[in-house]
Amino acid sequence: MEWNEWKPFYEKILMDFGFSIKKDEESAILAVKIKKSNISPEEIKKIIFNKIVSICGAGKKLKDEINEIEGIIISADEATSILLNKKIFPDIITTDLDGNIDDILYANSNGSIAIIHAHGDNMKNLEEYLQKFSGKIMITTQSKPFNGIYNFGGFTDGDRAYCIAEHFKARKIKLIGFDFENPAPKKGKDMEIKKRKLRWAKKIIENLKERREDYGYMSPE
Repeated sequence: MEWNEWKPFYEKILMDFGFSIKKDEESAILAVKIKKSNISPEEIKKIIFNKIVSICGAGKKLKDEINEIEGIIISADEATSILLNKKIFPDIITTDLDGNIDDILYANSNGSIAIIHAHGDNMKNLEEYLQKFSGKIMITTQSKPFNGIYNFGGFTDGDRAYCIAEHFKARKIKLIGFDFENPAPKKGKDMEIKKRKLRWAKKIIENLKERREDYGYMSPE
């Protein structure tokens, strides 16, 4: 998505959750002060364009669906740990830094590109962890992008991965280990809010799926 396409979703999400656009913008500014992107959109496009892309979510089904993974692998945050346990290194990780940071840092140091998201609720994590990334990274925001920070659309790590695959015109997108109805419990997280976030994730993905079908691309499995 381009910013003008994402903005209507973003404004509705802000209203739904009562999030602060000011804090999102402050987080974006903080992120690029700590560490700047060292990989360009053009480089991401070379990886994804016209390829099969498997996006791995951290749902309980991921372990059972590992064999369905093919092509370029994008892991959504905590899914990275599950993949590493199977000796699989994702090509790209989408994260807002609330998963297993040690695993994400390890994967990044071994070649996985980390697309790190800045938003109003993760400034402390940005301050603590962002400077520790030693590999290729790109910084994203959910508010208006500016020089050095990008926005391809997306709200959660999973649908943001889908937005990235769609933006860079993957030939086929597979969703592996996604469960929009039954999120895995996570310490310190309100599960009702998590469910609401996943409903938005599903809505965003379904919107892009329809667009892909209109464009003639293959829809996700």
